[in-house]
Amino acid sequence: MPMILGVTGSIATGKSGMCQHIVDTYGATHGDADKIVHRMFDPGRDGFDNAVAEFGEDIIGEDGYIDRKKIGNLVFGNPENMGRWMKAIGNIEDEMRTTVENWRATLGDDDVAILEAVNLIEADYSAWCDATWLVAAEDAIALPRLIARNAFSEEEAQQRLGAQRKWTDRAAAADHIFHNDGSYEDFIAEVDQTFRETKEQHSAGTLAKSVWFAWREANPKPDATQS
Repeated sequence: MPMILGVTGSIATGKSGMCQHIVDTYGATHGDADKIVHRMFDPGRDGFDNAVAEFGEDIIGEDGYIDRKKIGNLVFGNPENMGRWMKAIGNIEDEMRTTVENWRATLGDDDVAILEAVNLIEADYSAWCDATWLVAAEDAIALPRLIARNAFSEEEAQQRLGAQRKWTDRAAAADHIFHNDGSYEDFIAEVDQTFRETKEQHSAGTLAKSVWFAWREANPKPDATQS
């Protein structure tokens, strides 16, 4: 069976850079949850038809795809419209599960795939992964990265960071935490070492069950306790 890594972390921590390094260096398959969801409302998908039926043809851009900026203006800050949008897209959890199941069915025993998702832990996507990795960076480090990467003002970047879940809230559910507060070289060296060790254990059948399962048992979803 291929090894499936789940990678999570808040904005501007370096999780996408980690994933790209593993893809480039070790030939891993990479699935970005945001991009997977975006494909759910491509033309020809049910999500596209549902969204147009719900919000009208004005949301279609000149390229024939749904204009994400127009949708963003409609749904962000508007809980009612956000609910309509999420319902139109369809079942995101099923889409993620299908992605991982396809990897399990089509990749070789020595292959690796990465599922990158901001809400990997909370949405239970970790349940389908062999290990959950968390990338963390303090706000003082992430702030200038975010300003430079997204051309945000400091106020905009602070707002984005303030809306993020703190890495300490996710730490107990992660099998490894990468603190990306130092040099890029040190960060990548830790990634390489941890990847090789994890891959060797997985290949040998000695990789421990992810700590995510114990975390979820101790922290059930609110609706899981309701009759």
